[in-house]
Amino acid sequence: MPLRLFVCAVFLSASLFGQSQFDIADVHASPHATNPNMRGGFLRGGRYEIRTANMVDLIRTAYGVDADKVLGGPSWLESDRFDVIAKAPPSTSQETVKLMLQALLADRFKLVVHNDTKLLPTFALSVGKGKPKLNQADGSGEPGCKYTLGAQGDRRVLTLEQAGPMFEYVCRSVTMAAFAEQMHTMPVTNLGNNPILDRTGLEGSWDFTFKYSLPIRAALNSTTIAVGGAAPPEIITFIDAIEKQLGLKLDPIKAPVPVIVVDGVNQKPTANPAGVTTSLPVLPLEFEVADVKPANPDLQGLRLQIQPGGRVNIGGMTVKFVMQQAWNLTDEMIVGGPKWIETDRYDIIAKAPVPEDSGPSAVPAPGLLAPAGPPPIDIDTVWTMLRALLADRFKLKTHMEERPVSAYTLTAAKPKLTKADPLSRTGCKEGPGPDGKDPRTANPANGRLLFCQNMTMAQFAEALPNLAGGYVHAAVLDSTGLEGAWDFTLNFAPSGPGVQGGGRGDAGAVSGGATDPNGANTLPEAVNKQLGLKLELQKRPLPVLVIDHVEKPADN
Repeated sequence: MPLRLFVCAVFLSASLFGQSQFDIADVHASPHATNPNMRGGFLRGGRYEIRTANMVDLIRTAYGVDADKVLGGPSWLESDRFDVIAKAPPSTSQETVKLMLQALLADRFKLVVHNDTKLLPTFALSVGKGKPKLNQADGSGEPGCKYTLGAQGDRRVLTLEQAGPMFEYVCRSVTMAAFAEQMHTMPVTNLGNNPILDRTGLEGSWDFTFKYSLPIRAALNSTTIAVGGAAPPEIITFIDAIEKQLGLKLDPIKAPVPVIVVDGVNQKPTANPAGVTTSLPVLPLEFEVADVKPANPDLQGLRLQIQPGGRVNIGGMTVKFVMQQAWNLTDEMIVGGPKWIETDRYDIIAKAPVPEDSGPSAVPAPGLLAPAGPPPIDIDTVWTMLRALLADRFKLKTHMEERPVSAYTLTAAKPKLTKADPLSRTGCKEGPGPDGKDPRTANPANGRLLFCQNMTMAQFAEALPNLAGGYVHAAVLDSTGLEGAWDFTLNFAPSGPGVQGGGRGDAGAVSGGATDPNGANTLPEAVNKQLGLKLELQKRPLPVLVIDHVEKPADN
C-alpha cells in the first residue's frame, strides 16, 4: 500500500471508527425514481436520511466539497444511486454527522480516498483593452456587492417561460480580489465552482455597478415578444456585462484546485445488519395540524413553500396538482375523478410535528450556512404527509394499475454516436462536452445542451424523463437494439408554448427540418437529426394512479 493511502487508512481507523459512527444504518440501492436527484441529508429526531444519492453525492456530503472536486473512481460513480437511513443521537453536531458518513462509506462501500491538487477549468479576471470603468471608492455606503431585480425600462415583456428581470449589482468599496471571490455567490453566472483568479493588478477598493440577464432570457432571445409591438429587450450575459460595463474581462484558464481522488470503492454495499429496519427511529407521517380552505379566486398563481421547521404553505393549487407533487407523477399518469379536482383551487397550511430533541443538525451543502431552529423536514416525508392529508380531508382513495398510455419509444434510424471510453464516468451533464463547443452561441433558441458519456441506450431512455421532463411524461422504452455505451451531445429548445411540439411531446417522430420559424429544435427533432435515433409516441401499458373516490373537504 502506498504511504499516502496507508496514512489515510490509519487516520480513518483512528478518527472515524471511534465514537463517530452511526448507531445502525440501512444502506441499499435506491428504487427507480423519475427525478433521481439526491434528497435529504438531515438528522431529524435521531433519524438521518439520504435518498437517491450517487456515490459522488455521498462523498461531497461527507467531506464538504463540491461535486466537481470528486475525481477518479469507477464509471458508475454518478449513475448508481443509494438510500442511506441511519440512527444517531439527535443532538449530534453537523461535523460529527459528516464524520459518521465518512465512516459509513469506508465500512459499507470500502471507500478509499486521498487529497490532491489538479488543474481544473476556471476563469481569470483581468483588465480589458481600454481603461477600467471603475471609480475609486469614496468610502460611502456599506462595503460589498448587493443586487436587486431590475425591470427592462418601461416595457412589459412576455417570453416562452415568462423569464424574470435582470440582475442589477451595486458594489461599494470592493477590492478586485474580493470581487473575483464573490462572483461564485452571484446568481446564475455559469462560472462553475472553481476559484476565479484576480489578475487585474488593480490595487485598492472600487465602486461600480453592472447588470446582466438571466441565462433563460438569452436562450429564448429569438422567441421573446415585447407587448405592444416594442422591440425585444436587450440580452446581456454575465461575461458581456463584466467586459462592456466594467472594462474587465473573464478569460477561461486552468488553475490548481484542491480535490478528493477516489482510489477504490465497491459498487455494492455490504449487507445490512439483521433487524435494521425495526431499529431505526420512526418519524411522524401525518401533519400535526392542517388548515384547508378554498383559495381566494382573485389571487392568481401557485405557491408551494416548505419551511425548515416543517411548516408547509400551499396556495392556489388544484387537488390534481397537489397529487402530482405528492406522488411525483405527471398529469397524464393520474386518471379518473370528477372535473372539479382540476378546476377548484385550495389553500393548505399545515405543520409537521418536530421530533423531540431535534436541533439544528442539518448537514448543509458545501458553502452554505446551517439553518437556525429545527432541521429541515425531508421532502419525501412532506409528500407522505400530503397523501395522508388528502385521504383524511378529501376522502381520497386510489390504486395503481396498468393502462394504455401514450409514451415515447426510442429506436435507431442511422445512429450518429461515438463509442465511449469504458473508464469514463456514466452520466449526462448540462453544457458543452470536452471540446468546449457550444452551439447555443449560434442558435440561442436551442437553449438546452446536454453532453452524455459512457451511456447505454437503456440508461439514456431511463434518464430522459428527468433530462427533458417538459417533453417526456412517462417512461421511455429502449428499442434501439444498440449494444455498448456511447458518447453524444444533444442540443434542443426548452419545452414551452412557443416551441411547436414542445409542451407535451406531440412532435412525435418529426425527422425533417425545424418546425419552429426561429430555428428551435424540439427534443424529438434533435434526437433524430443529431443522434440518428427516433423518439416515437406509442400506446403501451404503464402504471397509472387511478382515483377511486374523492370528496370536497368539509370545514376545518
